[in-house]
Formats: sequence, structure tokens, C-alpha cells
Amino acid sequence: MSIEVGAKLQGKVSGITNFGAFIDLGEGKTGLVHISEISNGFVKDIHDVLTVGDEVTVKVTSVGDDGKVGLSIRKAEDQPERPQPEKKTFNRERRDTRPSKPQNKGNFSKGNNKDFGNKKEDFDTLMSSFLKDSDDRLLSLRRNTEGKRGGRGGRRS
Repeated sequence: MSIEVGAKLQGKVSGITNFGAFIDLGEGKTGLVHISEISNGFVKDIHDVLTVGDEVTVKVTSVGDDGKVGLSIRKAEDQPERPQPEKKTFNRERRDTRPSKPQNKGNFSKGNNKDFGNKKEDFDTLMSSFLKDSDDRLLSLRRNTEGKRGGRGGRRS
């Protein structure tokens, strides 16, 4: 019996480890189902899903040169097809009816800009107070860590 990638086979669980389950495929062939390939959901403990001696249907995912066979239980199950999202079609008529330039260009007058002057002053005031507070915090931090340089020994005078 030749094992090919993509083939669905019947097998029996021959051993369980913390990372997967070994499946006896017959004729002396054994493959491994990784824990991530057991179920579509999260499997914390394999013993909750499989036990030694269970009959399972597996799908061959890989066959190595050294004879190692990778298997999947979740890919072997017939899964319902997901509905395909509808493709959007391009509507040329709608595109042609859009205005090519913004309609409200240049509606600002000099009178409307008066509020921006106050905001600039407020920003400058806030920025200067922030810088003052920042300098005060840096100064106190330097004072607290001034004599604590070096890992060994005591303070140096």
C-alpha cells in the first residue's frame, strides 16, 4: 500500500503523547496527527478527544523522505462549504455622477479665523507649563538618583 498526500485512510489510535496521537495505518505504517490537526476547535488535552484503540478517518498531509507520515483528522472530515462572498461590481454610472471638485472650496473668511488666535495662545501657555513641569520632574529624579550610581559598595563622596 502506497501512502500518498491527500489520501483519506482508516486507522487506529496506537499511542497518545502531549503533542499528538500516533495512528496505525496497517501494513506496519504509522503516522502522527499533531494536536492542532485533531479538531477545528482548541484541544487542551488530547485524552478528552481520543483514546488508544479509537478508529479514526485521517487525511495524509505529508510524507517525508525518512518515512514519517503527517496526518490530519480535521481535514478528513467533510466540512460544509462556506458561502462565498458576493463580488462587488463596479458601477460606472455612479462614478460619472460624482462631482470632480469639492463644492465648498474657499468658504473661510478672515472673520472666522479669530478663534484660531486664542487657541494658539492657549497652546503656547499649555506647552510652556508642560515644559516647566517636565523640568521640575527631571530635576527631582536626578536628585533622588544622584548618589546611587554603581551596583557595589556604598555612596561615594
